[in-house]
Amino acid sequence: MKIDPKAIGVGQYQHDVTPKKLDESLKGIVEDCVNNVGVDLNVATPALLSYISGINSTIAQNIVAHREEIGKFKSRKELLKVKRLGNKAYEQCAGFLRVMESKEPLDNTSVHPESYEAAKKLISMLGYSDDDLRKNRLSDIDTKIEAIGIEKLSKDLEIGVPTLLDIIKEIKKPGRDPREELPKPIFKTGVMELSQLKPGMMLMGTVRNVSDFGAFVDIGVHQDGLVHKSQLSDRFVKHPLDVVKVGDIVEVRVLEVDEKRNRISLSMKKES
Repeated sequence: MKIDPKAIGVGQYQHDVTPKKLDESLKGIVEDCVNNVGVDLNVATPALLSYISGINSTIAQNIVAHREEIGKFKSRKELLKVKRLGNKAYEQCAGFLRVMESKEPLDNTSVHPESYEAAKKLISMLGYSDDDLRKNRLSDIDTKIEAIGIEKLSKDLEIGVPTLLDIIKEIKKPGRDPREELPKPIFKTGVMELSQLKPGMMLMGTVRNVSDFGAFVDIGVHQDGLVHKSQLSDRFVKHPLDVVKVGDIVEVRVLEVDEKRNRISLSMKKES
């Protein structure tokens, strides 16, 4: 972690929060992110591995030691050879660890080994092979699934619809990084000076701070603009956090620019 959460200016009352709660919150968020994105088993550090469900710091160190001594992992199953990593820990962590070079293409997805049998049956039922999955040649998978029907596939495979949908999502994009689906960062190439801003201009920006009275938005100049609570939405807003949070990418309209006081007033309301 490059910046200690206690050092980030992101709220009016941030220093009222105890450091312990901040650390616990940070740990929880990092765990959620790591487990959602997945980890490359052959390059991950002990620090990163320790955030994976079922893996503590000792097992994380053992995984890296095994990798350095024996060589790269060739499959998820090889995890069972790691010291102190038993069946229970394997059940918890396997779905979050990816082996990109494995002969088993499902090892490079978030499909849990317990669901491999169902996944393989599904691939076969749809007329594909392991090589098709490995080389991502499933472009017409949605058409084939629609022709058969989700309910029938679920019944034939003897698995629930939610599990089936998760498997389909993974085999459609083996090795996918869910972060690719998130909004891309905004790179400012146009407006760079306060003097260039004019009332009525529509701009994209990133929420940098939220207070009781509004949200501060980075629109690419040296000064963040303020979207007052009354300008956050066309409906009544009890608190700005009900509408936006730090990191949100929003579209704003310039209301007023005060160059002498270095202030920018913005609005997210629809122009009437």
